[in-house]
Amino acid sequence: MLKLSFYGAAHTVTGSCFLLETDDACFLIDCGMFQGSKSEKELNYRPFPFAPKSLDAMILTHAHIDHSGLIPKLVKAGYAGPIFATRASVDLCSVMLPDSGFIQESEVVQLNRRNAQRGREPVDPIYTAEDAVDCLTQFRPVDYCAWTKIARGVRARFWNAGHLLGSASVELDIAQVSGPPKRLLFSGDIGPDQKVLEPDPEAPKNLNYVVCESTYGATDRTELDSVQRRKLLRAEISGAMGRNGALIIPSFAVERTQELLVDIAGLMESGEIPQAPIFIDSPLATKATAVFEKHAHALDNGAELVRALNSHHVRFTESVEQSKAISRFRGFHIVIAASGMCEAGRIRHHLKNWLWRSEGTVLLVGFQAQGTLGRILHDGAPRVRIQGEDIEVRARIRTLDCYSGHADAGQLARWIAERGTISGNLFLVHGEDESLAGLANLVGAGNIITPRLDDAYDLGGAQARLLDGAAPCRMNPAQTGRLDWHNDVSKLMLDISDGLGRAPDEKTRAVLIRRLRRALEAEKN
Repeated sequence: MLKLSFYGAAHTVTGSCFLLETDDACFLIDCGMFQGSKSEKELNYRPFPFAPKSLDAMILTHAHIDHSGLIPKLVKAGYAGPIFATRASVDLCSVMLPDSGFIQESEVVQLNRRNAQRGREPVDPIYTAEDAVDCLTQFRPVDYCAWTKIARGVRARFWNAGHLLGSASVELDIAQVSGPPKRLLFSGDIGPDQKVLEPDPEAPKNLNYVVCESTYGATDRTELDSVQRRKLLRAEISGAMGRNGALIIPSFAVERTQELLVDIAGLMESGEIPQAPIFIDSPLATKATAVFEKHAHALDNGAELVRALNSHHVRFTESVEQSKAISRFRGFHIVIAASGMCEAGRIRHHLKNWLWRSEGTVLLVGFQAQGTLGRILHDGAPRVRIQGEDIEVRARIRTLDCYSGHADAGQLARWIAERGTISGNLFLVHGEDESLAGLANLVGAGNIITPRLDDAYDLGGAQARLLDGAAPCRMNPAQTGRLDWHNDVSKLMLDISDGLGRAPDEKTRAVLIRRLRRALEAEKN
């Protein structure tokens, strides 16, 4: 038996989680957190669609939370086996997972305060910072390009995926009762060419099955060298500087922040832009930076990173009080804060402070998943709701895609082609519908499968076979990777507020309110 189940990253870009079952073993590749719409994030609170205690092992491709973020929950639910990851991924998880637990605890405190005011029951965090620390003892570091025994009849080899410090594509060699072993490859997230800190991705050839990400499967970027990339960044900073306000950059705390820091500090050092304060407002980014310094020897431009970190323009903030104090700063300054999709963390405080001000600039530098505040801003919303408050968007919203950690469509297609013959099937995951269709069309092979959430396939034959009724689907597949009713409600509340505000008099407002109430009453009946 060889069965592969897709419990995340299926027609959506988060929640990476794949279960492999053989005659002798049962193990996971990734155990990531769902991000995006509230409907998808609600999946994080549900029980796993498998029994954690039954797992023999787990493999982690890299430390990003959409790949690692439910590991503490997995361990809390009874998983007691090893978690195999590269040494750098282990180090990053040691700061990222406790930070994730702390954020969940903090957000639940705020949510329960609102629930109490509304007469609702309190909720518990998915896991705590203590739970995250407890799971770290189960991590087992592995080296790139060295075979590691994962479980009975299963061995794995990690290849540098060029996406993040420690990121890997994972090659699996799985023994069969009869015939040669099955060879599988899970891409993880594949980095682009010309990345600031990472080498180009590597992987083996001639496989039976390949599971490949497709985040940017419908996007072609102009390939840029370091000079061209810095030229684009310089233009964005100069434009923001001319408005004499803040340049707010929502950024993933791990690697994206460090990459931006290298280029911004380099532009200031060379005199291409005036010197200005750079606030790194993220405790996680501060801790992760220490990991990057530890592994600087393994990074491209590692020496530049160390120099940038020691620049007198760079100020790391730790406490909430230090973070709030940034809002009192006058004149042009740069704030880099997590999260990259504006979904949580300190970035929301800075957006509330600057979105309504025309002198501010928000620069989006990474993929914005459907349903996130970052995507809503990217798509040009004139008003947004943040923590229950309506905010007019007067700041400039800019996008700079050359810092993406993901390969674009052409680079993904080339990576797939370089794998040589895939005798079985190519599974495309970790992408929204447009990206999946774009990459499938570009690759053009007839053996492509784009699995839905909770689909399971038999890989024992020459071609994969979908197993009917293998497990109940936790979410309508048509709703993954899309805006949900929570997004619609937020927009409706903004529209109601706008409509009432534009009404010429109290009588007109009263009519509008009566109509809304009648509509709600009709639904009750």
